[in-house]
Amino acid sequence: MINEKLLEVISHEGVVAIVSSSNNEAHVVNTWNSYLNVTEDGRLLLPAAGMRKTQKNIEVNNKVKVTLGSKEVMGHQYMGAGFLIEGTAKFVESGSEFDMMKNKFPFLSRVLEITITSAKQTI
Repeated sequence: MINEKLLEVISHEGVVAIVSSSNNEAHVVNTWNSYLNVTEDGRLLLPAAGMRKTQKNIEVNNKVKVTLGSKEVMGHQYMGAGFLIEGTAKFVESGSEFDMMKNKFPFLSRVLEITITSAKQTI
């Protein structure tokens, strides 16, 4: 799911938008590309300090959409590449991946784990 272009985008700074929903209401929270960690099996791990509404939504509906990009990466025709990622999410509060993330980002209280089902380049 995660191709070289997506990895290149993640390696440059940019804003990440995470969309969750429940009860027919969408909620958006933001983070930074530099906070994303890609596991060997292609999951995304993100540090979560807040994200309480996102967590409540995921407890009801674990499907999320994520957009991210960087103007420093060549897109389809011009500089600037972005992706729409769809997947399922859960919050992790313990374990080896939690410990690794806590070491990198001491401010986190949980880790948002996203299992990617689709990743499409949009620009």
